[in-house]
Amino acid sequence: MKPAANWIETLPANRLMAEMSLWSADLARMETEIHRVEAQTDIFHVDVADGHFSPAFLFFPDLMARCRKISPKPFHVHLMVKDEVLESQIEQFAEAGADLISVHAENTNCAEALKMIAGLGLKAGVVLQLHTPVAAAKALLPHISMLTLLGTRIGIKGQGLDETATTRLQESKAMIAAAKLAHRIVLAADGGIRDHTVPLLRKAGAETIVMGSLAFNDKDFASRMAWVHAQG
Repeated sequence: MKPAANWIETLPANRLMAEMSLWSADLARMETEIHRVEAQTDIFHVDVADGHFSPAFLFFPDLMARCRKISPKPFHVHLMVKDEVLESQIEQFAEAGADLISVHAENTNCAEALKMIAGLGLKAGVVLQLHTPVAAAKALLPHISMLTLLGTRIGIKGQGLDETATTRLQESKAMIAAAKLAHRIVLAADGGIRDHTVPLLRKAGAETIVMGSLAFNDKDFASRMAWVHAQG
């Protein structure tokens, strides 16, 4: 199961999108969880961390490959790994069925990694940690289809949204517009996604939000997603 080759160009542009973080799913019931949220999901988000670049240690290629067999929706793999293993992780997750792989601007081999992802026929993305200036992504824009801004410290669940998050989104939106590129770059917000922050993030320019507990733990999932989509 795979989405169409032009999937990123056909994503909704008239409403806030939902990128479902499988880190927040019931990991023992992954197939059931994917089916439960699939209809309201625009993109599935797979966090990969090596315990060094990020304090978390999670997800592996075999699990990605299993998820790929469950849904035709796009899978976005977010690599939080050290330089030394970045290229091997790209190869493994590409083989496992990822549709988009994002690497961190903080990786010293980020530019080479983006070329590698493109060479494998996948969409590429860049992620910025809070301490990294938005301008660090400027030269990379021609090579990416998604720019993700972390709104919390990397790899730690349950944090509040950093006070600089909305300003950084506004700056990123303006930077993408000023680049006047022919291809679409989706602007994503990841971290600190709460009832009171979603409208702020959308207003600041987020096109998609990485949803964890706000989606998976809601007893009325359909109503929650209707609310997200109604953000405009």
